[in-house]
Amino acid sequence: MPVPKRRTSTTRRDKRRTHWKLTAGSTSSCPKCGEPRLPHRICRHCGFYDGRQVTEARTE
Repeated sequence: MPVPKRRTSTTRRDKRRTHWKLTAGSTSSCPKCGEPRLPHRICRHCGFYDGRQVTEARTE
C-alpha cells in the first residue's frame, strides 16, 4: 500500500483547510414587526408570512 514519504507540515495542512469555514446564514427583517427572521420563513414573533397571518404569535 502507498504510504506518504514525508510528513505533511502543519502549515501545508492548514492551508488546505482554509476553505472549511462555515458561513453565517442570511437574515432579513420582518416587514410586520421588524424582528430578524430567515428569508422565506414564517416570522416566529408575529406569525406573518407574505403579508398574511399564518400562525398564532408566540407568547413566551
